[in-house]
Amino acid sequence: MDYGAIDLHTKESQIRLVLMSGEVIDQRVATTRERFTQVFWGRPRMRILLEASTESEWVAQHLEGLGHEVVVADPNYAPMSGHRSRRIKTDRRDVTALADACRHETYRVVHRRSAQQRARQCELHVRNELTQTRTRAIVLTRAFTRGEGLRIAKGQAETFWTRLAALDLSAPLQATLAPLRHVIDIVDDELAIADEHCEAMVATDPVAQRLTTVPGIGPITALAFVAALDTAGRFERAGQVTSYLGLVPRESSSGEKRHRGRIIRSAHPYVQSLLVQAAWSVWRQKDAGTAALRGWAHLIARRRGKKVAIVALARRLARILFAMWRDQTEYQPPRTQRRPSTQAATTISA
Repeated sequence: MDYGAIDLHTKESQIRLVLMSGEVIDQRVATTRERFTQVFWGRPRMRILLEASTESEWVAQHLEGLGHEVVVADPNYAPMSGHRSRRIKTDRRDVTALADACRHETYRVVHRRSAQQRARQCELHVRNELTQTRTRAIVLTRAFTRGEGLRIAKGQAETFWTRLAALDLSAPLQATLAPLRHVIDIVDDELAIADEHCEAMVATDPVAQRLTTVPGIGPITALAFVAALDTAGRFERAGQVTSYLGLVPRESSSGEKRHRGRIIRSAHPYVQSLLVQAAWSVWRQKDAGTAALRGWAHLIARRRGKKVAIVALARRLARILFAMWRDQTEYQPPRTQRRPSTQAATTISA
């Protein structure tokens, strides 16, 4: 069977094909569907290796449409690099190592999410960008008003202009803030539409609907969590999920020394931040259903500090969400564990 590899880049990509006859074809082409079709159309079915990247999914789908087997591999998998020298790095050397990995199957396949979940994630990222745009406009407006000796009362972003209207703004300042107000009004309308769309998606998704029953988990967090994982069956344990989402600390340990740092970098930082926000929401709640979670987090805060406790709570929420999805069960508040009384402990010891 023929095999090959593509070192993908935004504008141009390096291709290496190794045929059963022993012929090796190296070619540099534009990263377009037309050029890939010219190279691969009409060839016998072959295995082609790609590194996971921004362009890898559409390239993989296009090549599969041409009748080839495509492997999308993890670029961080060290054995796939082969004997590549870090001192001399070129696209031809990279694609040669990828072709060798394809031949010897020294690669780690990445999970390719469904088209539906990829589309949902894109919609959620657009909503997040709208939210950040509104936040930046509000922060800038606050800075300008503070420069005039005025302070805007605290409150929700949706009521920002109502609180701003209560201040006696000068005519020049009102003219300066007019474009920002126009931007915020437009963003508020778009966010309202996006939120309605998210609620409609949750209503038709049994998994996301079940996850919203967890305290602190709203429609946005539930949809983002499902979109990031795609399917619960690809993870064997809840610990793999928290590691995948970057909710575990960095560790540099050797011998008797053990050092843990900040949480690791995640492929889904948006989901990571949403779970941390959900942890803060649980931390501030007074609901009896979250009493056990809050008590557990407060014990950690006494020993390690509030920030560490919030990350630990976010990690536990992720484990709960995964378990509910995997087992198809409803949320049940964790039971509060009571310590045995001193008399009972003495009796047991006796």
